[in-house]
Amino acid sequence: MCGFVGVLILDRGQYDVPDNIILDMVNTIQHRGPDYTGSHWDGPCGLAHARLSIIDLSEAARQPMSNEKGTVFIAYNGEV
Repeated sequence: MCGFVGVLILDRGQYDVPDNIILDMVNTIQHRGPDYTGSHWDGPCGLAHARLSIIDLSEAARQPMSNEKGTVFIAYNGEV
């Protein structure tokens, strides 16, 4: 089963948060999705996904995925 993680940092100036925190988090659950690992930061929000390819084996199914404009991102486990 795939795995995903997220982080929301409300005040990055107050806390010393390394940029690789989301990668460290997803590496912890990489055994859940060994086929691909992807991440995305947008301001204070970070998403990462560890993918287990079962149904859609194409690169188009890699996550986090975005809308056509690249303004909205999602990491999830399921089908839409």
